[in-house]
Amino acid sequence: MKRKQENYAFIDSQNLNLGVRSQGWVLDFARFRVYLKEKYQVEKAFLFIGFIDGNQLLYTYLQEAGYICIFKPTVITTKNKKVKVKGNVDAELVLHTMIEFRHYKKAVIASGDGDFRCLVEYLDQKDKLLKIIVPNKKYSSLLREYSHYIVNIDLLKEKLHRRKK
Repeated sequence: MKRKQENYAFIDSQNLNLGVRSQGWVLDFARFRVYLKEKYQVEKAFLFIGFIDGNQLLYTYLQEAGYICIFKPTVITTKNKKVKVKGNVDAELVLHTMIEFRHYKKAVIASGDGDFRCLVEYLDQKDKLLKIIVPNKKYSSLLREYSHYIVNIDLLKEKLHRRKK
């Protein structure tokens, strides 16, 4: 008997987090996971994130919220006495989307990064693209052709922002 296929989400955590913060609010990742499940029937949500020693509480929170965390080693650089942590997850997101390809019915991609255009194009051609969730209005012009798939998360601010305790 063939198992029912479900929808999966593939999330560029840094693009999503920084994009939302640039709009002046903080995303509640636990509420976002519930939203993905309820709105798009997302059974598995892969969250691609740079690994930093000392962030274990964050990683535990994300996993308890229902994400499958895919960690990327980070590179730390210093320029003009500013420390910058870089954990580019683009290749991992594309790779895992393709590894999981036959296991999901449709994919939700959460990123406004134009580097994912080839992935979006392929998923669209194979009728496997459900939505592209972008973190702000300034998403890459390379994704504009797929605007009918795009959901701007800023429109969901009231539902998904982190509330102060």
